Amino acid sequence: MQQSKKLPTIKSLIGLILILVVFFSSSWPVLAQVRPRGYLFIIGGGVRPESMMKRFVELATKSGSGRIVVLPMASATPDETGRHLVEEFLQLGAKEAVYYNFNRREAEKYPNARLLAESGGIFFSGGVQSRITEAILDTPIHNMIKELYQKGAVIGGTSAGAAVMSELMITGDEARKPEEGHEFETIESGNIIVSRGLGLINSAVIDQHFATRKRHNRLISIIAGHPELLGIGIDESTAIIVYPDETFEVIGSKNVIVYDAKKSKIEVRRDKAISIRGLTMHVLLEGERFDLKKRRPL
Repeated sequence: MQQSKKLPTIKSLIGLILILVVFFSSSWPVLAQVRPRGYLFIIGGGVRPESMMKRFVELATKSGSGRIVVLPMASATPDETGRHLVEEFLQLGAKEAVYYNFNRREAEKYPNARLLAESGGIFFSGGVQSRITEAILDTPIHNMIKELYQKGAVIGGTSAGAAVMSELMITGDEARKPEEGHEFETIESGNIIVSRGLGLINSAVIDQHFATRKRHNRLISIIAGHPELLGIGIDESTAIIVYPDETFEVIGSKNVIVYDAKKSKIEVRRDKAISIRGLTMHVLLEGERFDLKKRRPL
């Protein structure tokens, strides 16, 4: 009698397990596509208009405690840069602003990641973008930033702090060794050195100081090798705000240029020179919007 009572229970458990396996296996693709609820605030460098930075503060106040954390590791003078940015945010009405100049050892300590918890905004300074990734890539600090972005915080940066946003990051170096004043003069395969960025945007590669420093050659060279990615060049005193629906808005006084080589015919000669036929280029001004999923202006 005892065995007859246990048998249906075992069958029921097996059936329940099978149902759960089917449910989670079918639901996983949907769960994996959940978009962050936060914003990316990507500035092309140069002078930052007060109205632009007020928009960042406003977005930061919508999430968590509204506190803004400045990460100045890209700068050659991180403490000075950190103090300056904290003062700027406080003057613009931030509820609270602090800065942390993490090195790699500090970024790998889980308790330090809690210093960023519940923040409404994270802001990366300009400088050298590889200094940021050397300090925090794949650390608890990096994971906390991604968690805050998922929850609704705004993650921003200027210049180097813009380049670090994408999964594929422009380092600012090239394989050939040009004379000073002759950098990035060619459109060629394998010349632009890239590495992993923070991966907050994975549909595009970001370049900054774009038209001002004539950086078309290097961005075109990169997307020729990665036509699945959009190339987004943001000029100085200009920014894009990436919304949770994967559209972005242009703000500021200059241009944002988007290159799309997905439908282009791309050929590379033996000397590494690149031919691209059918390259699409969009030149956007303040107030215009772009759909990253549909790869077209709105």
